[in-house]
Amino acid sequence: MATTALARNSVDRRRRTTGFRQHLTAGWELPALLLILALATVLYAWGIDRSGVQPYYSAAARSMAANWHAFVFGGLDPSGSITVDKIPGALWPQALSVKLFGPYNWAAVLPQVLEGVLAVWALHRIVRAWAGPRAGLLAALVLTLTPVTVVLDRHTIPDTLLVLLLVLAAGSLQKAVATGRLLPLLLCGTWVGLAFQAKMLQAWLVLPVFAAVYQMAAPGSRWNRAWRLLLAGATALVVSCSWLLLVWATPAPDRPYIDATTNNNPFTLVFGYNGLSRFGHDPNALGAVAGTAASRTTENTGWSMLVNQSVGPQIAWLLPLAVLALALGVWWRAGQPRTDGPRTGFLLWGGWLAVHIVVFSNSNGNHGYYTAVLAPALAALTGGGVALFWAEYRAGGRRRTALPLAIGLTALWAVAIQGRHIEFAPWLLPMVLMLALCGTVGLCTRGPRTTRRAVHSALAASVASILLAPAVWATSCLNPRYAGSTLSPLAGPVGPDYRDRPHHRVTFRRYPLSQPSARDTALLNYLSAHRSGEKYLLATQAAYGAEPLLRATSQPILVMGGFTGLTPYPATRHLSDLVSTHQLRYALLTTRRPPTPASAWVKRNCTPISPSAYGRTSEGSFTLYDCARRAN
Repeated sequence: MATTALARNSVDRRRRTTGFRQHLTAGWELPALLLILALATVLYAWGIDRSGVQPYYSAAARSMAANWHAFVFGGLDPSGSITVDKIPGALWPQALSVKLFGPYNWAAVLPQVLEGVLAVWALHRIVRAWAGPRAGLLAALVLTLTPVTVVLDRHTIPDTLLVLLLVLAAGSLQKAVATGRLLPLLLCGTWVGLAFQAKMLQAWLVLPVFAAVYQMAAPGSRWNRAWRLLLAGATALVVSCSWLLLVWATPAPDRPYIDATTNNNPFTLVFGYNGLSRFGHDPNALGAVAGTAASRTTENTGWSMLVNQSVGPQIAWLLPLAVLALALGVWWRAGQPRTDGPRTGFLLWGGWLAVHIVVFSNSNGNHGYYTAVLAPALAALTGGGVALFWAEYRAGGRRRTALPLAIGLTALWAVAIQGRHIEFAPWLLPMVLMLALCGTVGLCTRGPRTTRRAVHSALAASVASILLAPAVWATSCLNPRYAGSTLSPLAGPVGPDYRDRPHHRVTFRRYPLSQPSARDTALLNYLSAHRSGEKYLLATQAAYGAEPLLRATSQPILVMGGFTGLTPYPATRHLSDLVSTHQLRYALLTTRRPPTPASAWVKRNCTPISPSAYGRTSEGSFTLYDCARRAN
């Protein structure tokens, strides 16, 4: 008969792992959990009125908040003429928050804060059911203090929702394996489908791991497990493709043009531009890493990606401990029944970690913040591993050396990561090494006269040594200098521009979602004064010129070429019709994007306007054109 919790299988024939799972009603557990959740809330929410919002996503969120048509289809501007270059699922919470609270920085970031705190809470419950309350609390604390988690939860990047939904999916799978019931398995498929709405194909990376774990460890016959997996897979597929099918079934004139495609097909957007083009080429999808995006992400590929100078400090501090926990957690449970709970948990989180490392190492266009999806797996393996090692340590025998070995390896690994940033917190490495030395020596010198307090002190020093470095990098995000860039947020002293970021005291104010520059303010005032009933305030060449204007106004703006500027929308005939029917008068072109047929049409048929006409002495890389006056 299936047990009701995975952790109930943690006692072997010698009952050596009694400490691996403890009773769930300990009086200290709830206060400790509340303290961790409070810490997460402070780290994620402090000063979010000044958070650096991603310009493209925040522009879309404001547009979606202004119009329900744009909201449903993910329109980049309020009129919904062209979509964003992603499925808009992760932008829906942001748009609703902006619609409810107004176009402020904190309103756009608030959903990510809530998603981050909920992920910490959910992971605690899941690991607690698998490995006990101490493991659950440690996993929650590790996730809270993971630097890339903190920096992302303070920005407007979709990965926070992806992490939360996949953690919930893992919890449902764990329950399905433990109970043998179908409903939790279907719920797992639903969570994965919703995660697909947040980050598309990346959400499916866990499916092979989930399927293998269920088929291997769930109760019931082989064929019974197989058909249940088919039902769960069908559920995940239907929920995943729900938005795609809605857009595909909607006639093209009644919906926005699908950005980043040449055939206006939503499936090309997801499986081409955001899928196959990461590994090869899709003729109907514009390259996902074309132009400047490629130059920003070329270093984040290959097998060294996870430990390079920029990404390593964001996520990799506990990698040795997690790998050791996976290896020993599976090895030590060899010979146990197929449904053994502790081994299943290690395989679940270890598989999650392994499949993402393999995919990231073999794909291009990776941003460092993509690795946030590894954080729950590393946290769970750390919590479960330390709990297992501690149980073996208390039981005595040869296995008792695993705990000090894991601590020592992790401390040496911290030297390798922090050594490349020695100027940042120069006191950090000596402190980590001192704590690790005290902890490992205290654990290794246990004798008949060693008191319980001394052992627990050694354990506390050991845990502090592995958490101190990520905690310092995580809390650095509260300093605006180390808060991460808006385009590719990373914590700490990494990125080419971190030295130029301002130092200031953070106080809560109602900062607007956009504070237009002098150029944008002058331009908006000129366009508003000279507008005479046109549908569009102006047309821009790519999203580059539209982003600050869309964040500052709710007026429709025609974004020619979409995000990259290369999408064949609008066609020149369509553009000509918009001008001739007085739906569009002005166009803003830039030399920072390649020419397109639409921009060439503007140059041939419209008259450039001198920047002095709206109070500017120079327009830099931008030129404003008046299409009501034909070019000579």
